[in-house]
Amino acid sequence: MTGTSPLGRFWSEFRENGVAFAALCMVLAIVGVAIFAPIVAPQDPYDLATLVLADARRPPGFLGTKGFVHWLGTDAQGRDLLSAILYGLRVSLQVGLAAGTFAFVVGASLGAIAAFAGGRVEMLIMRFIDLQLSFPAILLALVLVAVLGPGKWQLIAALVTAQYAYFARTAHGAASAERSKDYVVAALSTPLSAKRVVFRHILPNCLPPLIVVATVQVANSIALEATLSFLGLGLPVTEPSLGMLIANGFQYMLSGRYWISIYPGVALIVLIVAINLVGDQIRDQLNPRLRR
Repeated sequence: MTGTSPLGRFWSEFRENGVAFAALCMVLAIVGVAIFAPIVAPQDPYDLATLVLADARRPPGFLGTKGFVHWLGTDAQGRDLLSAILYGLRVSLQVGLAAGTFAFVVGASLGAIAAFAGGRVEMLIMRFIDLQLSFPAILLALVLVAVLGPGKWQLIAALVTAQYAYFARTAHGAASAERSKDYVVAALSTPLSAKRVVFRHILPNCLPPLIVVATVQVANSIALEATLSFLGLGLPVTEPSLGMLIANGFQYMLSGRYWISIYPGVALIVLIVAINLVGDQIRDQLNPRLRR
């Protein structure tokens, strides 16, 4: 029966935490509206033919020239802010998920290989990882973005380089505990290659702690991307994210046009907090010492 399966029990325990369940629903809702932004959004905010400069910097609830209500107001270019936020969520989620996925693959592979190889290989890999972890991720990302230049994939590469070490450290700790277990010793006694033992036997058993790190790092990637875009070092203007929307409205804060920056900021905070709450619940359920 599904209810007695491990996945069923996990889901049942997850739903018992109302806050975490609400956060998961929020994340799924945000992902849904971001995917269907071209259908849900009242306006394509990056189609110049739909923009009216006379509607620029209008307050929330303003009836625009095009005949629809700008529920969250408009920005300095006359874009409907609600539409801009929905499109910005798409870009932020794309960058965060891509950076988190690539960092997961690179970091987990390095950590597992270091734990399995041992000796000098393990020492070299882990000393390099420790050296990188001694620097703040935002500092590494700033330097890398400045070197690689603007662009979505350049930004993703910078975020992956700044964050894969967290996955490597976690994977190394979990793989080191698995390395001496009987099933690994038995696998090594067969003709299986070392690569197959690492990726088919050791690494899958390291997934629980890595999944927890992945949820945290996806949220961190979104926050780092917003920070870099706010500083003008992130995505180009043609691919605006929530961070760029906040930056575009920051200069109008003192003139009372708060909505241009506040609403994208609220959307960013809600997304990051919801992802972190889901990650905290997954961590609690996967760690036997934290389970009730």
